[in-house]
Amino acid sequence: MIRAFKENDLTDIMQIWLDTNIKAHSFIPKEYWTDNYEMVRSALPQAEIYVYENDATKQIDGFIGLSNEYIEGIFVKESVQSNGIGKQLLAYAKSVKSNMSLCVYQKNTRAIQFYQREQFVIQSESTDDNTNQKEYVMIWKK
Repeated sequence: MIRAFKENDLTDIMQIWLDTNIKAHSFIPKEYWTDNYEMVRSALPQAEIYVYENDATKQIDGFIGLSNEYIEGIFVKESVQSNGIGKQLLAYAKSVKSNMSLCVYQKNTRAIQFYQREQFVIQSESTDDNTNQKEYVMIWKK
């Protein structure tokens, strides 16, 4: 089930955020993510967040964070990745937005392929000032 974020979800989604970022971005030092943990934890409740809660276990298995039409990220627990949870979260966001954009690291080929399958197109290329990594800006329109 996909539902809106509740304050008591924060600890669970922050663990998913940290674990997923470290695993998906092995080309960025782990310390970058751990050093930014508290900043993200305090900023996250201000974003528009939807969580995927497993109907059987009542555990949060993933979430999507939005800031207006910008996708801050889609995060799914490693143990349940490739089960359609990210696709469901994105489909939910598409149902409430008419266009969206995001940035994705060029080295994160799995994420790029996922977004391209979901009709996102690469609009431009830039460099993330924080990590000095090349990234794509991708967009989707209804």
